[in-house]
Amino acid sequence: MNQLQAMRMFTKVAESMSFATAAKQLGVSNAAATRSIAMLEAHLNMRLINRSTRHLSLTEAGRAYLEGCSEVLDQLDALEATVSAATRECGGILRIGAPSGFAVTELPELLQAYRQEYPRVTFEVSTFDAPSDIAMGSCDVCFSTERRMRESSLVSRPLTHAQDVLVASVDYLARRGMPRHPQELADHDILFVSEGTARHWEFGSANETYRVKLSPAVTSPNVTVVKRLALAGLGIARLPASLVAAEQRNGLLSPVLSAHQLEDSLRPVSILYSGRRYLTHSARSFIDFTIAKYRGDDTPVERDFSSRRVYETEAQ
Repeated sequence: MNQLQAMRMFTKVAESMSFATAAKQLGVSNAAATRSIAMLEAHLNMRLINRSTRHLSLTEAGRAYLEGCSEVLDQLDALEATVSAATRECGGILRIGAPSGFAVTELPELLQAYRQEYPRVTFEVSTFDAPSDIAMGSCDVCFSTERRMRESSLVSRPLTHAQDVLVASVDYLARRGMPRHPQELADHDILFVSEGTARHWEFGSANETYRVKLSPAVTSPNVTVVKRLALAGLGIARLPASLVAAEQRNGLLSPVLSAHQLEDSLRPVSILYSGRRYLTHSARSFIDFTIAKYRGDDTPVERDFSSRRVYETEAQ
């Protein structure tokens, strides 16, 4: 027995003193209405309604139960109205998850632009380093820079692509020299962002690929940590271009091997959510706002390097 449904039926019957009227109001058959009240009385082990061939009347227990039912159903209706209103208005807290690199580059401008239009929305931002750290249960929406999505239950909407570049500090390059060819990375210290099982970098040209096996001097899953290490002169790092754009403009970091094509240097940036059905209005509007902001970005051209010769070397 659905007790809430039975309580609503009892309330309608008590108000109209008619099974037929109550059944019509709730969109069920007369038999279903009669059965619902009978099951409720059996559940409570007491008679609530006196029945005769001419009219209905509430028992003393029925009058007391009606008062309690009315209070419970009024509170439930008020709660549902409050929750429903929250889903229709852009307000409240929006919980956002983002990779640490995206969180310090693209996300601040995005949140500032969105809050200009919806000032009643506040944000809780959590960051993660590895894709496995994504906890959608604690986020309304999440950003991802993962090349292959692992969570198939999530809706993934592509936004743009982030470009990886190799950089090193001016001091480091002054000490160790600028590598001119990928093979020369074997003589350099490598700062590695650990984000999976791959332990190599690949560089391509028209006819060949150079695969550099990595034995990093320092490894960290956090791109901002690796950036700080590069600025401190510890080695050469592969980082998102947006993360190091200011340092390159200021001359603190210099591009490395920019004449050589770094393979898989483009990574998709996507917005993830668990589906639109149960999203608040704020979450839905933020998703639409974000997609509109990035709409029109070019999709990278896929290249086939299957016919190339591959040369391998090792870098520290």
